[in-house]
Amino acid sequence: MRALTYHGKQDIRCENVPDPTIEDGRDAIIKVSSCAICGSDLHLYDGFVPGMQTGDIMGHEFMGEVMEVGKDNKKLKVGDRVVVPFTICCGECWQCKRGNWSVCERSNRKKELGDTAFGHSTAGLFGYSHLTGGYAGGQAEYVRVPYADVSPIVIPDGMTDEQVLFLGDIFTTGWMAAVHCDIEPTDWVGIWGAGPVGQFCIRSAFLLGAEKVFVVDNVPERLAMAKAAGAITINFDEESVLERIGELTGGKGPEKCIDAVGLEAHATRSLDSVYDRVKQAVMLESDRPHVLREILYVCRPAGIVSIPGVYGGLADKIPLGAMMNKGLTIRTGQTHVNRYSQDLLRRIQEGQIDPSFVITHTVSMEEGPGMYKTFRDKEDGCIKVVIKP
Repeated sequence: MRALTYHGKQDIRCENVPDPTIEDGRDAIIKVSSCAICGSDLHLYDGFVPGMQTGDIMGHEFMGEVMEVGKDNKKLKVGDRVVVPFTICCGECWQCKRGNWSVCERSNRKKELGDTAFGHSTAGLFGYSHLTGGYAGGQAEYVRVPYADVSPIVIPDGMTDEQVLFLGDIFTTGWMAAVHCDIEPTDWVGIWGAGPVGQFCIRSAFLLGAEKVFVVDNVPERLAMAKAAGAITINFDEESVLERIGELTGGKGPEKCIDAVGLEAHATRSLDSVYDRVKQAVMLESDRPHVLREILYVCRPAGIVSIPGVYGGLADKIPLGAMMNKGLTIRTGQTHVNRYSQDLLRRIQEGQIDPSFVITHTVSMEEGPGMYKTFRDKEDGCIKVVIKP
């Protein structure tokens, strides 16, 4: 089969690799009909997340048709159409039973690496380094899905791939980020980053009752998409973020803030961003947390900071004094997809939202490697890439 494979920093290739096979009775084999390049894939592409090996299959946003099921899988049948969440969940451990799907205690088959990196391993993830299990990803013609009797979302007839694909990650991620904010109708909700996850944070905030949302970015196409959803936009290349937020909120700051950027903040005009670039270059810091610093500084006292943006390692100069003395609540985590997926599927069916709005490029598998650079560099108006194997 064809798949997109990792061969080092900024080197993704479309290659022929062995087809997956059933390895456990709870497995399923999925023929991929649609997959996508996620912003967090770029952290692998740019070399900021360790644990990738040559030949690893990329991707964790995918869906398709069930072609084969293991003998112990009672949930799926051949021919089912499913979206596969990016988190791999056993459904039986202490965390899974409490709905904390992204920190499943059993699915990371290389748990010792995760324990070393994070203190305790998180769940296994598709296509996201050997720190999270070294599982083959979804940017392929076929994928083996472990514990496939737990998390795959069976899709009703009559819904397109484009409507439901993002239930596996970015729609659910944006929704959880907004849910973590405990949004009230009088809140100012500030969102840093208007990429795909940020776009779903905006729409999720409005669906949850927010009346006032602003978003910070510098890419015109992203800001236009955010404005179309009703958000107030702030271009950090053209105006002072701090001054503009002060004007909007009467100097009080937003009650709820969402960091939808993560470890590769691209601010260029601030002293701390220069500091991060230098320390990163000499391997004394792995993450660039300019956005997180800014949020902790501007968030209103007693506010909530939600962090769906991926952080992978170590970051310096985090203003813990501001965070503690202002009494901020910090909520983070990889997404507990199955906690929210059925509710969001219902909202799509009822017409509350059509997630396909975010797609700007649909390409073949062979075009996939080039689209990594296009997506990373925001070229050709690229906001979200869907791949059709």
